[in-house]
Amino acid sequence: MNVRRSAAALAASAVLCVGAAPAALAAPSPSTSPAPVLPSGLFGKKDPQYDGVWRQSIALLAQHTAGVKPAKEAVDWLAGQQCAGGGFASFRADAAAACDGNTMFDTNATAMAVQALKALGGQDAAVKKGVDWLKSVQNEDGGWAFVPGTPSEGNSTSIVISALAVAGEKPADVKSKAGKSAYEGLLAFQLGCAAEPAADRGAFGYQPAPDGKLPANADATAAAVLAGLGRGAVVSPAATDTPAATLTCPATGSADPAGAAQGAAGYLAETLKKDGHLMAVTPGADQPTPDTGNTADAVIALAAAGHKQSAAGALEWLKTNSAEWAKDSPAALGTLVLAAHATGTDPKSFGGADLVTALNATGPATKSAEATADKAEKSQKSDDSGSNVWWIVGAGLAAGMGIGVLLSGRRKKNQL
Repeated sequence: MNVRRSAAALAASAVLCVGAAPAALAAPSPSTSPAPVLPSGLFGKKDPQYDGVWRQSIALLAQHTAGVKPAKEAVDWLAGQQCAGGGFASFRADAAAACDGNTMFDTNATAMAVQALKALGGQDAAVKKGVDWLKSVQNEDGGWAFVPGTPSEGNSTSIVISALAVAGEKPADVKSKAGKSAYEGLLAFQLGCAAEPAADRGAFGYQPAPDGKLPANADATAAAVLAGLGRGAVVSPAATDTPAATLTCPATGSADPAGAAQGAAGYLAETLKKDGHLMAVTPGADQPTPDTGNTADAVIALAAAGHKQSAAGALEWLKTNSAEWAKDSPAALGTLVLAAHATGTDPKSFGGADLVTALNATGPATKSAEATADKAEKSQKSDDSGSNVWWIVGAGLAAGMGIGVLLSGRRKKNQL
């Protein structure tokens, strides 16, 4: 899921015509600028300009799923990022300043914040405002863009639909001014039975290429599975497990979101069979490299579709190969926690790693963690005090033992 933020940041960069990749993707360059002072309630230490709200939402969702009560300041920070109209920007350094015409709203951040605030509870007003704002920026084709007012794309449309469903909305009833439903907007991005190569059938695309062809996109596909099933990022383990099946061709009957989601899951399962994980071409690289983030997304999607066994190989790959990718990254660690939860795997023993503890360490201390720390400190003080007493007692015993040995030696000498 954090990889999706890179694509979104690029999209935003293009919209703003800045002509440069975001910090997360650009080649590193020497800088004498001081490190930004980050809010105490924020997860992560890296620049939050492009993913502050996103990573905070993922982290809070993961903590909640793992049974950890998030720190109040972390929840307050997320809620405080919401603009008066209901939308969220990717990050606002000064949340006290009113949002205006210069604020670049982010549908992805808003949608994920809606999911997190809904799950945590006690934020009904914020959730409703977020949902209403998302509805207000729906494109005429029924879909959504990362930046409102730009062409719809498969990723954002999927993420928004998931948020609407989690908030209790019926995506089929959420319609644009032109009368197009959210699901109509979503299904327009699926590669159907006429797609070539045939292996891409069932996949979803991000946006059409300049030649009009819609390329398959694993990120959009994983997100579309959840959207088509009316699910959010938090997926409970399915009671049954069936093998994923590729899109049935020729298609029969009218397209339906759930059927489209199953076809997309079939595409992911087949793609994973090749290497056990997804591949992607990263900026500056000549050859495809393992795509850890989208592999985790695919595991969650397959689990949501009821295909745990189809996700098993990728899950094992993640256990062995995700440590470096997830290090100190709240979004990555949170995504892995959600993948573990979706498959019924213990996130505290994920390939030998405790994902929950690692995630907690990237954000403000939780109440339970603070209580544990206080208890440990008190215990240490008690131990120190007790050890002083026992040192005195021990010294006395040792002295007594020394005297006893000396006397015993004298006795033996006298007996000789």
